[in-house]
Amino acid sequence: MSSPDDRLTARRVAIVIGLVLATLLGLALLWAVRRVLVWILLAAFLAAALKPAVDHLERRFVRRRTLATLLVFLAAFGLLAAVGAVIVVPLVDEVARFVERAPELVRDIRAGQGRLGELVDRFGLRRYAESHRDELQQYGDRLRKPALGVVRGVLEAVVGTVTVAVLAYLMVLEFPRMSAALLALSGDGAGDRLRRIGRECGRTVTGYVTGNLVISLICGSLTFVVLAALGVPFAAVIALVVAVADLVPLVGATIGALVAAGAAFVHSPTAGIVTLVFFVLYQQVENHLLQPVIMARAVRLNPLTVLVSVLLAAELAGLLGALLAIPAAGILQVLLREADLPRRLLRRGT
Repeated sequence: MSSPDDRLTARRVAIVIGLVLATLLGLALLWAVRRVLVWILLAAFLAAALKPAVDHLERRFVRRRTLATLLVFLAAFGLLAAVGAVIVVPLVDEVARFVERAPELVRDIRAGQGRLGELVDRFGLRRYAESHRDELQQYGDRLRKPALGVVRGVLEAVVGTVTVAVLAYLMVLEFPRMSAALLALSGDGAGDRLRRIGRECGRTVTGYVTGNLVISLICGSLTFVVLAALGVPFAAVIALVVAVADLVPLVGATIGALVAAGAAFVHSPTAGIVTLVFFVLYQQVENHLLQPVIMARAVRLNPLTVLVSVLLAAELAGLLGALLAIPAAGILQVLLREADLPRRLLRRGT
């Protein structure tokens, strides 16, 4: 017969095993729906960024929240569409010109004439292509196979973008009802505190968006000055592409640098080298000076916290982590301040 101590030990073991299994099951479920969770997180970020504009429009001009939310979202996506049109239209024109000139360029390359023909002969690329024709043909055949994967990725990106936009719209639209229900559950005592926390968190996200736009504006303006001084065609369009890419922390400037340097190299090798050197220097200044200082003022975090939070989040969660690191750190600071945690820790220490 088992003793009470044995039964108690077996019960504890069973509880521990159950907790471990429940934790593993929960982690598996989170991993299975990770894409939806990312969409919800991005939608919440977008909703927090646009909510102040909706509240202002509803309070000053439009009395119906449905109409105010619709107008703000239409204005935001109209602005994005205009920026995309400014970028895409010249790009389509250049692609069309390239397609028209493609036969002429091929003839020049084969004859060793023109700028491309001289480069091909100088680096021995034509001899290499002729001697490895079969291998290049096989490589081209292999490149056709991932085409379906690329199309699938594009469709998933479109679906994700639409889903995030709809979720953000509904979050902003239903925010008063959700906040009223939460305040009703919390009672009168905690209601004022929750409102204060919500306002501070909203200011943090708005400040982050504003600071990020300022940094992108600086990057785009400097890029335009450099490209225009070097005589690179479509300097304004390329600078706009760089500014949009720079919205992504840490790696955005690198993506923009590849676009700008590529266009500069097409114009001339000297312009490409100068542009590349500019972006190498600028990215160091942005990552270690502009971003910490501007974000510290916009989000009310010290520069060291900004830099460390971005580096750690980028290492743990990649681009999404880098994008959300600063507002997350600001919101965490608000929560810790409201919980009065630093003062409690000091009291315990004394």
